[in-house]
Amino acid sequence: MPLVLASSSPSRLSVLRSGGIEPLVLVPGVDEDAIVAELRTRVPDPSPAEEVTCLATAKANAVIDQFADEVPDGAVVVAGDSMLLLDGELQGKPHTVERTVERWRAQRGRSATLITGHAFTRASPVDLSSGVFAPVTTAVSETVVHFADASDRDIEAYAATGEPLGCAGAFTLEALGGWFIDRIEGDPSSVIGLSLPLIRRAVEDHGLAVSDFWNR
Repeated sequence: MPLVLASSSPSRLSVLRSGGIEPLVLVPGVDEDAIVAELRTRVPDPSPAEEVTCLATAKANAVIDQFADEVPDGAVVVAGDSMLLLDGELQGKPHTVERTVERWRAQRGRSATLITGHAFTRASPVDLSSGVFAPVTTAVSETVVHFADASDRDIEAYAATGEPLGCAGAFTLEALGGWFIDRIEGDPSSVIGLSLPLIRRAVEDHGLAVSDFWNR
């Protein structure tokens, strides 16, 4: 049974692989800024959960739309988006070394909430031939992250590696960033990129078992 990962994130891919799944990776082309701007025209003050699920939904739908010839019939499509909530503001990817250092100086020694939105849909022949999307279901995982009081030297060295530049909240849990996370409260797989428990429940909602997707 195929599972499609609608993401270019190495971390999300590693979560699925650690759970015994080798997904078909298809990277959707979406304008995240435009999607959030459009959401805010419909919802004047969207919640953090609404923002991340909106982005995840757009990615899932974009894969069905843009890769109609590559999505296997009946495949389950999984997409995700994460942001860090700190001081009431959502923090996405820092993209630059300078911004990463700035973020870490603000969050070291403190706690913040990583919010990961998930979107799930299932491809079927009628979807692929007609352009009509299957219903998309969404789920959100929230995990409290307690950051270490990292030194300027370590922050600058970490940023210089480039590892956190493409990560929501400017950190990873599973690699070098793990040195600077004191503890978490919640689902560790969600912090890495995707919640395995949420994916399992979504798969079950489609009448399937997660073991159907294991590499065997």
